[in-house]
Amino acid sequence: MISASDFRNGVTFEMDGKVMQVVEFQHVKPGKGAAFVRTKMKNVITGAVVETSFNPTDKFENAFVDRRDMDYSYNDGNLYYFMDRESYELEPIDGSILGDSFRFVKENMVCTVSSYKGKVFIVEPPNFVELAVTQTDPGLKGDTATNVTKPATVETGAEVKVPLFINEGERIRIDTRTGEYLERAKG
Repeated sequence: MISASDFRNGVTFEMDGKVMQVVEFQHVKPGKGAAFVRTKMKNVITGAVVETSFNPTDKFENAFVDRRDMDYSYNDGNLYYFMDRESYELEPIDGSILGDSFRFVKENMVCTVSSYKGKVFIVEPPNFVELAVTQTDPGLKGDTATNVTKPATVETGAEVKVPLFINEGERIRIDTRTGEYLERAKG
């Protein structure tokens, strides 16, 4: 059990059957009246942020969110299989849990899998990935306007906007959180 007076940034607890994480907190002791804890918290599973106040003596059940690095192995229909790096067991995860950023993940990439009471609720790919461009139109010679982009398909099948000088076969770095091209891959 954890009381509201023990809240710190990053603490996870269970409230009304939901897993919440403290984003910001402030202990308030007004001149008149009882002290309280003003809290901004995020629902870990849905991402919704709410602000509320608690009595410092309010008690909540601790919530332990399990975060493990797992290797993406393969998919079979709507099931995606991830291998535990310690036990080498494969764990199937439903495709509906995977976010939009998963389109940049290829086999054998390490992803962070978060679960609560054995139920996976989010799969986070690496923030930056290097992928080969498999299809794009050639850049036009003499077109030197700044910030002009063209569509390119990378080896995972995802489409990303790249500068005109990028050609098929080149490796590029992509930010998986935004889906944006960052730079040519070095080496």
